[in-house]
Amino acid sequence: MVIPGYDPEDVDEVLETNFEAEDLENHLSDDELEAYRTGDESLVDLLDDDEIERVLEDEGKTANESD
Repeated sequence: MVIPGYDPEDVDEVLETNFEAEDLENHLSDDELEAYRTGDESLVDLLDDDEIERVLEDEGKTANESD
């Protein structure tokens, strides 16, 4: 999935950071988790649009709160 205005690697880094506190296994199937861990797929590829938007919005809120 392409998100206009975002570098896919940057988006993946934000997703990875935000999911450290959450249980990523709850968001991915076993096959998806294996593909992610082996580097065959990124979180941008595996998560649906709504989930990515939610995580990015949460990141934006956190960044604004620290200002």
